[in-house]
Amino acid sequence: MTLTPKQLEVLTRIRDLRLTRGYSPTMQELADELGVSKVTIFERVEALIRKGALKRSAHKARSLEISPRFLAPDEVEDDRIPLVGRIAAGRPIEAIEQRRFLDLSELFGPQGRVKKTGRKIFALEVSGDSMVGDGIFDGDYVICEQADTARNGQTVVALIEGEEATLKRFYREKSGIRLQPANEAYEPIFVDDCQIQGIVVGLVRAHF
Repeated sequence: MTLTPKQLEVLTRIRDLRLTRGYSPTMQELADELGVSKVTIFERVEALIRKGALKRSAHKARSLEISPRFLAPDEVEDDRIPLVGRIAAGRPIEAIEQRRFLDLSELFGPQGRVKKTGRKIFALEVSGDSMVGDGIFDGDYVICEQADTARNGQTVVALIEGEEATLKRFYREKSGIRLQPANEAYEPIFVDDCQIQGIVVGLVRAHF
């Protein structure tokens, strides 16, 4: 996606605040952070929503959410990401380890980059359609940051019973863990526990 420097500034500030606080800023907080008017922030946020870089729920003050397709230029490190297998966005499939690489520079030229976080970054090919509501389709590649914990609402790579991997939104509840699809045709997966292998931080569309 093509963003202006001002739009990119808004996105990176939202990202940083979500990482440090654990929740999204309000429009007024963004305006204060960037030293601009609230009207200006509204305009930039609306432009980012139209471009698919940002999502927002109506009538909620802290609902700004960055699209998993967005990778900021200040997070770049390398053009090649290890492609370690396939992940089910549907019924769980066996976790498969295979050593290939997804070369973003070949796909996108010099703008293709990997998120720089200090943690291991890897890619998985998506199999299934249970996450289509979040814009993740069969055959896409999800870019993941290796992690063993997750916050509620994050899209994760979860290993169930040590051998079946699935891609879902993570929610920890009193009775256990709910792995929530983004497709009404699928039921949530409820487990006592699961092993988080990574958190989705980006997406590469397989078919344009």
